[in-house]
Amino acid sequence: MSEDLLLRNIADRLAIGDVLSRYATIVDTREWSALSEVFTEDATVDYTSTGGKAGSVASVMEWLDRALAPWPVNLHCITNISIEFEGDRATSRAYFHAPMASGELGDQLVITNAGTYDDRWTRTPAGWRIDGRVCRQTLMLGSLPEGYAIPD
Repeated sequence: MSEDLLLRNIADRLAIGDVLSRYATIVDTREWSALSEVFTEDATVDYTSTGGKAGSVASVMEWLDRALAPWPVNLHCITNISIEFEGDRATSRAYFHAPMASGELGDQLVITNAGTYDDRWTRTPAGWRIDGRVCRQTLMLGSLPEGYAIPD
């Protein structure tokens, strides 16, 4: 690999990592208007493994906003990012670890969801963006409160 290609590869990996971090911040702060910094306009996402929805980013994130409403504290972490490039397209798998809490500090109800994001990427004029995501939840520590139902 030439030095130019190596530098581009490193820059692309850092850029994709930054987009994944931006996604975590958007979800944790409910900054939904910034989703265009993460997803292409026509991206599709699948969060059915979490009890959620699959479809357009707008519809699934609208559901996620409702699902997270009872959990005002979120500390979403994305790690172990593996990326494969093919020109201006890429695929990645990253682990997520997402503790959520409600209640007063020291007396909080906490659950933690974890799993992987399998993403398809496109290089756009604005930078790398996700055009397809499958969220695969594989772990939940703690229990949902009695009477809580994941919203439709």
